[in-house]
Amino acid sequence: MVRHIRRLLLLSAARGTRAFSANAAKRVLVPVANGSEEIELTCITDTLVRAGAEVTIASVEAGTTCVMSRGLTIVADARVDALEPTDWDLVVCPGGMPGAERLRDSEALDAILRAQDARGAPLAAVCASPAVVLQPKGLLDKRSATCYPAEPFVAALGAVADGDVVRDGHVTTSRGPGTSLAFALDLVDQLYGPEKAAELRAQMLV
Repeated sequence: MVRHIRRLLLLSAARGTRAFSANAAKRVLVPVANGSEEIELTCITDTLVRAGAEVTIASVEAGTTCVMSRGLTIVADARVDALEPTDWDLVVCPGGMPGAERLRDSEALDAILRAQDARGAPLAAVCASPAVVLQPKGLLDKRSATCYPAEPFVAALGAVADGDVVRDGHVTTSRGPGTSLAFALDLVDQLYGPEKAAELRAQMLV
């Protein structure tokens, strides 16, 4: 039976965090699609909200409801094609298949990713998305990166860097569900500094 997550806890936590640190909130976009990976999505969003970020989950589908790769249903905050133009502090793509392919094929998301890269602003992807979303758009050109260690993704990258989380300039990549927390904490480090990342590690017993 498909379980439904309405993100009430995440939204409540986000509202509380925004009230506490409204002046310091970083704006983060997490695009999502049918077939995106649940652990990666929730780990990334929850960790960034804990850090104080204002996280927007946006669907590339026709509506805001998306069915994840393992059957969980989530309701996004908005559709990607309905977002106001924004200079995001971070755009981070979860993996999962066929979710990564659906992110890749979204024209609205393509424009956002290219604008983020052109500004040299933080851009990140995990699991299949480095190979499926970023690589075909040329966003990993001359950069070290990693991805989920499946042959099609490894072949798409050509060379996979060592490490669960690889940061090269303003682009950060990671391997998959099991590395998502380290990935998310690295993103916290980039947005809020090592002290905040260390604080969260202690709170989360990492």
